[in-house]
Amino acid sequence: MNEASSTSLLPDFSSSAAQKYRYYRHLKDVLMRYVMALGGISVIIAIVLIAFYLFYVVLPMFKPPHLEQVASYPVPASAAAETLYYAMEEQHEIGLRVAGDGSVVFFNTTDGSLVQRQSLTQETPAQVTAFAAGDPSQRLLATGLDDGSALLAVHEYHVSYPQDVRVIRPWLDWPVGNAPLVIDEAGQPLNLITAQADADQVTVAALTAAKRLLLVNVTEEESFLGDEVATRITRSRIPVAGEVTFLALDVEQRELYVAEQGGLISWYDVSNKAAPALVQRVQAVRPPADITSLSFLSGGISILVGDSEGNITQWFPVRDAQNNYTLERIRGFDSQAAPITAIAPEYFRKGFLATDDAGYLGIYHTTAQRTVALEQISGRRLARLAVAPRANAMLVEDATGTLQFWEIDNEHPEISWSSVWGKVWYESRDKPEHIWQSSSASSDFEPKFSLTPLAYGTLKAAFYAMLFAVPLAIMGAIYTAYFMSAKMRGLVKPTIEIMEALPTVILGFLAGLWFAPFVEQNMPGLFLCLLLLPLSMIIAAYGWSRLPNRVRHKVPEGWEAALLAPVIIATALFAFALSKPIEIALFAGNMPLWLTDELGITYDQRNSLVVGIAMGFAVIPTIFSISEDAVYGVPKHLTTGSLALGATPWQTVVRVVLLTASPGIFSAVMIGMGRAVGETMIVLMATGNTAIMDMNIFEGFRALSANIAVEMPESEVGSTHYRLLFLAGLVLFLATFLFNTIAEVVRQRLRVKYSSL
Repeated sequence: MNEASSTSLLPDFSSSAAQKYRYYRHLKDVLMRYVMALGGISVIIAIVLIAFYLFYVVLPMFKPPHLEQVASYPVPASAAAETLYYAMEEQHEIGLRVAGDGSVVFFNTTDGSLVQRQSLTQETPAQVTAFAAGDPSQRLLATGLDDGSALLAVHEYHVSYPQDVRVIRPWLDWPVGNAPLVIDEAGQPLNLITAQADADQVTVAALTAAKRLLLVNVTEEESFLGDEVATRITRSRIPVAGEVTFLALDVEQRELYVAEQGGLISWYDVSNKAAPALVQRVQAVRPPADITSLSFLSGGISILVGDSEGNITQWFPVRDAQNNYTLERIRGFDSQAAPITAIAPEYFRKGFLATDDAGYLGIYHTTAQRTVALEQISGRRLARLAVAPRANAMLVEDATGTLQFWEIDNEHPEISWSSVWGKVWYESRDKPEHIWQSSSASSDFEPKFSLTPLAYGTLKAAFYAMLFAVPLAIMGAIYTAYFMSAKMRGLVKPTIEIMEALPTVILGFLAGLWFAPFVEQNMPGLFLCLLLLPLSMIIAAYGWSRLPNRVRHKVPEGWEAALLAPVIIATALFAFALSKPIEIALFAGNMPLWLTDELGITYDQRNSLVVGIAMGFAVIPTIFSISEDAVYGVPKHLTTGSLALGATPWQTVVRVVLLTASPGIFSAVMIGMGRAVGETMIVLMATGNTAIMDMNIFEGFRALSANIAVEMPESEVGSTHYRLLFLAGLVLFLATFLFNTIAEVVRQRLRVKYSSL
């Protein structure tokens, strides 16, 4: 072949076709580069937008409150008479003022103009000597008179919308009639009074001018045939030791608190109206300070005590180990320095407002144990205070007779870092605890929003899942990549990776409805299986190594693992066959009950063991696939060089392969951890969803993801509950981001460290 013919066989790179091919190839390369860059940037933008939206929903919970004065005007009507009480209806458009002359004035809160005026004492010539309001949600007004009787009224409001305009009509109702109720049959004036009323009974406690503390209970009883109604009045006297300054009766009409000079509070059990009993006397305020205000918190369980030094303390009964209740000081607030003049609890939350002699207004929340706001709204003493039912407005009267109307923006006072993550002493609990309980059948229920047990449950689920998945996945990946034959690897690896496509709801369904009962009925067999499986594989491997070479060589190299399948199946069947005999012989026929009775270990059918195994199966494909690729990607010259230098295959694996593949294996573990932390359906279906903090493997838990799935459909948009669920999602987002970041940082460092191998 001559030179000309050989040259003609070479492609002509300068031809128009070749140039056109190179042009289009370059164009495709550039296009794909920009497409890949756009895809990567889009993923980053999507993640940033998700994080931004989570922060957007969560941040309003930590926004400080806003107070705005809407109006200021002289006290509406009867300005010469002392103000006894203020209140507002739900829309905070109509205010109520009770004056010392017995008049009740309804007025517009925005300008103080008169809407309606009535009198509590219009049916009697007696004079008002004492006044008290019942629970704010029931709107009861109790007036003590100088003839030893009392008047009970309820302020009501009717809302209508004629011509699409809201019209509110106020009026007074009389739960026991507009005739005075005789409290002191001796006819002495009532100096102090407290009262509560419901559909079943009315209870009044009053202190007379002769220092006698009287309790009167009125009930209506129907006859057996229901044709007659009889009124029953029970009277009793309560002995008191000191000079009484305040009385407070709880909304359930079972407990009476009596404050005395010197800072003492006596707690009486008045559930038996005929025989009240002193339960306890406590020193609520240390001398020389004295009690200047006493009020119940919403729900009637806690009492709030304000003193002459500006301190406010919360007290409620706490049950001890002997089932006895004692009144305990739970928490205190010392933001104000002047004597507390008034405390106004919020109607439906565990917050309250307080005013003092220096003109300061404080907004507090007891559960969060925080001073939400503190502001000086007047240079004079603030005498009276009222808060709207929705806690979005207030009325404040100062010492000059000026009434201020304020609007309040304070949507989430119950949220603080300590209430979300720390232990909180909730009402009716015997100690501070981490509790998540967002709803209840009771209207007096206080939501408990601690994310700690949910985060704990999330980590508990991930721990047990990783404890099950990591050894199996990594060891399986090493064996598959390094010891298994190529043909068998081609069957095993895709099969395990296909498991990752299995919907987790299927795994959760099987775990909750089949596997959990199976474990409960065959618990000895399960633990025996965990013991016998490794032992049987070691025995099988040893027996295989003792067989003659002619027998072992009949099995192709790398296919030995297939021989273990019958061994594993036979061992598992043998272990579960022994389950019942062992349970009968050692555990009285019921191992879960034996654990509870003999060892004190609580057993739930859907527990962490079930979730760990089920979620482990969901995580194994992820860890296995990434680890197997990392091990298989170790350069062959490293392994062949190690073997050539005399190292055994296992020495090569441990000292060369694992070190080189360690960045990929660590990344696999961390990605699997993130997968386990974010798992929802398995955790939701295979555990009891009880928000407890216990590492007991036989008890359930509630994870953040499962809690979001369960409660998000029921939460009110924009509510504290709603935003806390988004906070839980943000915690999961940050946890996954943290795990992935740690995985990448460690992977890069390990890669640099072992890149010289």
